[in-house]
This record gives sequence, structure tokens and C-alpha cells, in this order.
Amino acid sequence: MATDVTAQNIDTLFLEQRRYPPPPDFASQANAKPEIYNQSLEDFWAGEARNRISWYQPFDKVLEWEPPYAKWFIGGKLNVAYNCVDRHVEQGHGSKVAFHWEGEPENDTRTITFADLQADVVRFANVLKKMGVKRDTHVGIYMGMVPELPTAMLACARIGAPFTVVFGGFSADSLSGRMNDMECEFLITQDEGWRRGSRVPLKANCDAAMDKSPTVKQCLVVRRTGGDVAMKEGRDVWYHDLAQDASTDPGSCPCEEMDAESLLYLLYTSGTTAKPKGIVHTTAGYLTGVATTHHYIFDIKPDSVYWCAADIGWVTGHSYIVFGPLCNGTTGVMYEGTPDYPDKDRWWGIIERYKVDVLYTAPTAIRTHMKWGPEYAQKHDLSSLRLLGTVGEPINPEAWVWYRDNIGGGRTPVVDTWWQTETGMILITPLPGITTLKPGSATRPFPGVDPAVYDEAGNEVGPGQGGYLVLRKPWPAMLRGIYGDHERYVQTYWSKYKDVYFVGDGARIDEDGDFWLLGRVDDVMNVSAHRISTIEVESALVDHPKVAEAAVCGRSDPQTGQAIVAFVTLKGGDPGSPEMAKELRNHVGTRIGKIASPANIVFTPELPKTRSGKIMRRLLRDVAENRPLGDTTTLADATVVDEISRRAKEDAGKDEA
Repeated sequence: MATDVTAQNIDTLFLEQRRYPPPPDFASQANAKPEIYNQSLEDFWAGEARNRISWYQPFDKVLEWEPPYAKWFIGGKLNVAYNCVDRHVEQGHGSKVAFHWEGEPENDTRTITFADLQADVVRFANVLKKMGVKRDTHVGIYMGMVPELPTAMLACARIGAPFTVVFGGFSADSLSGRMNDMECEFLITQDEGWRRGSRVPLKANCDAAMDKSPTVKQCLVVRRTGGDVAMKEGRDVWYHDLAQDASTDPGSCPCEEMDAESLLYLLYTSGTTAKPKGIVHTTAGYLTGVATTHHYIFDIKPDSVYWCAADIGWVTGHSYIVFGPLCNGTTGVMYEGTPDYPDKDRWWGIIERYKVDVLYTAPTAIRTHMKWGPEYAQKHDLSSLRLLGTVGEPINPEAWVWYRDNIGGGRTPVVDTWWQTETGMILITPLPGITTLKPGSATRPFPGVDPAVYDEAGNEVGPGQGGYLVLRKPWPAMLRGIYGDHERYVQTYWSKYKDVYFVGDGARIDEDGDFWLLGRVDDVMNVSAHRISTIEVESALVDHPKVAEAAVCGRSDPQTGQAIVAFVTLKGGDPGSPEMAKELRNHVGTRIGKIASPANIVFTPELPKTRSGKIMRRLLRDVAENRPLGDTTTLADATVVDEISRRAKEDAGKDEA
């Protein structure tokens, strides 16, 4: 039943009643205990920073907050690479595995210990120094999921060179735009990458980008496939040529002592109409935030084998493949390729092989595995798993339960985490061992985090009502602005409500105080004066036993303002039918109300997704409104949207409600 709120708020229609208390055996050994919530913001983070980080010089002030900018751990000096690598070796853990790396071609694997990683990082840093990279030199990195990518990031951090990683699926124009904005002087890439057995022309893309990036002086190229690539004399250098004589002795390249607020990296978020935003992340607060959340949320143990199945090119990979896990001395898994190469059980084989105990992935990946069926997971022993996590967008309750039952054996907690590129670290999340889990809910704020849900006027809404998610207090890993654009930073995040960070997501808080994310505010549909979130309608559709995935958007409608268009993928390759469309409409009407029933249902074998697995609803809106398609360069498969457009035109008018 819809809540009785004004049209300025977001109606909340979908109710999920299933509950999963912490298993007693898990709770008894969990890293997080209930008293974790009892400390003040500054006391909690001061304690974590002192216990989790090695400092060259201790900080003398925890927080300085002058909205919209925060400074954390003022006066402290540290080095990220030292914290992630060297200190573990010095403490006698050099033989511990840092990464189990698996290339996409089968049997192409590497086991990298912390001692190996230290040698690799020192060697790479010495190569960069030989090329002229020094403290405060800006470096671009454009690579696939190879071990040299985290090595390059850590090498930059070692010598104090700020960097930006550009996802290897982005186009040459996207790469050049980011390098130009940061004024990068050096670029690190590889000859080619692997994707579904085909070669990705990374160096060729770099060549096109560097033609438009006048600040770039040199390009360092790592050999991956051995493919024949163009090398421009005087600009392009093979890494293996320079690495032959580079020292691996840590003393040959000491870690730079960096200020707590030194720039660590920029990560660009795509803008729909304007140029991408260079999100600024600094050193001490960021590292403390990601290491602390990684330890508690994923219940990391000394012998954990942890796999974040994201790409390092996104913030998830920065925070929870590289910096957080390595700071905690955790053994991680890295995989170069796609989940379905050479077959749809590749992920589950990796978990079985390395005895992964924590898996962290995106709802879209989970729904894809749902579509393929549980039989692929059933081929493998997944009994090592004791915790599952999700990231990237709100997860449909049915996908949450499928994940727990079919991948977690019906026994593992699932931590549904909410955060952003801008937040740097997870902010709303269950703590396994403490939290009663609710499928589809990110539950509680992490200790020290202060979110709320506001209406349009800035009033905090009551339980059950929908509105805008905001953050009222600073947190250590928060962005320190948009690079070179103070006004855009203020306008984007701080102008809607005074001194309060505007997230851009809809949310509601239930009677227990738990948070339910409703998706981007831009994705809210206005149907007959009801503001309905896409995630709730999608959840109702995926609740149907024959539906694998669904994405919805609004299209203009003269009677209702907007009508709901649903794009649905059925299980088992079912092509759909008018009868199934009617059944799904009725199902949504029964589950959350007739007001949310889709006016149009388009059956499609695939949904348009980015390489990171996010559904591109912007393109679906273009299809629904019969507009020319926007930029499709970040799609994993650009042909998908053409097929959807064709089907939508064929179905137009056939299945009006």
C-alpha cells in the first residue's frame, strides 16, 4: 500500500517481510560487536586510525570540519604503499599471499606473495623515477585486470605521484578527457587485454588519446598478450626493457612521507550532460576508512581469502581490491576476464580453487547468474564461502535470496552495502554477526556515519516514507571536492540543503530504523502524481519466478504524466509472450499496487549494461521515448540496445495496459 505523502516525496510500495538473524556461530566470532555503535564519531575514527595505520608522524587533530570541506588526521604523515605492502613484509608476513591472480585464458595464473608484491612495487617505482616521475607528478593508468595495475597504483603512491585509473573499457576520448582534466604527464598502459577470448586494443586506444592529450610526455607499456602494437620513438617505452636493471631493494626507493591530506588519486564519474567529475581522494582518511570498513563489514580473518569481483577501474576496485584489503594484509583474488569465459561456471571454479571465504559482487552480476541458472554453481564446491556481499545499486530481494541460497548454501550472511565513488568507503551496511538482515535493505549506517531521509523542503521524514538520502556529518574517506571546480562541487552536492551532503539517491527508513535505497532520484517515475522508484517496480517483477532481470523507466504519457515501461529478461531463454506480459502486469499490481503496473513490457534477452555491470537506464529512457540513443561507448555490448530498440518498436501499441 502506498504511503500517504506529498507528491514531492517518493512513494514506497514494495514491502519485504523476510528476516535473517545472525547465525549464532557466526556472531560468536564476528569482528564487530554491538558496542561498536557506542563511541562518538571522533573517538571511533581516532582509535581505528591509530590501530590500523602505521604513521611516520602521529596526527594531532582528528577532524577539522568547515562545510563543505573536511580534513582528517591533521598533522599525521604516512605512506599508503608502506601501509599496504612494506610493513607486512617487515612484520614477517612476506610469504603470505597478497593476490591469487587468474588470467582469462585458462591455466594462466600467478601467485603473488607480499614479498613478491614489495619487489614488484619497488621495481615499478624505480622505473617510473627513471622516466622522470616524482612526487606530485600526475600519472594516468589505463589497464585491464592484470597484477601490474595494482602494482602501478602502489608504485605511484610510494613516490607520492597522484594518479587516475581510467577503466580499460572506456574509449580513447574518455581517456584523453580525463588525462587533460588532471594534466597527466605520464601514462601507464599495456599492449592489449583479454575479453571473452578476444584482444582489447588498449595501447591503440592510448595512441588515439595521446594525440589529444598534449600534457602527456611518455607512455609506459606493459606486455600482456605479446601482440604487435605501435610504439612511438621518444614517447613510448616498454616496461620490461626498463625493468631489467631496476632495483627491487626497498632502500633504493624509500616511501615518501605524505601529509594526511595529500592527494592520493582522482577517480572520474561520468556526467550525463557535462564533462566527467574528477573526484578527489586524499591519503590518511581514505586509507583509514576503507581498511576499517573492510575489516568489520567483511569480517576479515587472518586466513581469509577474499574476492571482490569488480574491476579496479571503478571505486569498488580501488577501495576493496587494492587499498583496504592490502592495508589489512588480506589475501585477495583478482580475475582478468568475464564470468562466462569459457563457460558460465568460471567464477564458481575460481571460488572452489582458491577456497574463497568472502565474495563481494554487484546485483547485476547476481541477476545474470540467476538467468543462467543455479546448475553452474552446483558443479562446484562452494562450502568455503562464509560471507557474501553486494555493491553497486540496490539489490532486488529475490536476487538477494537467490544469492544466499544458491551461492551461500542457505547459511551465509549477505551484506548489502551502500556507498558511492564520492564517499570512498561503505557508509550504510549490515555488520554480520550483529545485524538482522532484510533482503533489499542496506540496514544501518556504519559507526560514525549520520544519514537521514529528507523531503523536498529539508524536513526529516518519518518511518515508511520515502525521500532524499542525505549525510549530515563528515566521514574519513569522503571526497575533498571536484578537481579544479569548487563551484561544481558545491552545486552538485551541497546546494540542495545547507551544510548537508545531498546523495542523489532516494531512500526510506523503516520502523526499525533500517534504510532501504530506492535508486537514483533521476530514475524516480511520476505516475498520476505518485513518485515511484524504479527499484521497487523492478523488485516486484524479479519476484516473479520466471523473471531473471528487469529494468524499468518512465516515458511521457498525456494522461498520467509518465507511464512505466519495463524491459524484462526471462529465465531459460524464454522469449516472452502477450500472455506473459499480462501475467507480469497482474503480478506487479498484486505485489505493490495497480498504480505501479507497467504500461509496456518489452521482452529482451539482455539488458544494456556497462562493463562494471550497471544497467544503463538512461539508454532505456531513450528507447522508451523513441529518442536517438545517447553515448553507448561504455556498454559491455553495444548491440544489445539496438536489439531492444527493435523489439520496443515492434511491441509499440501491442501491449498497452
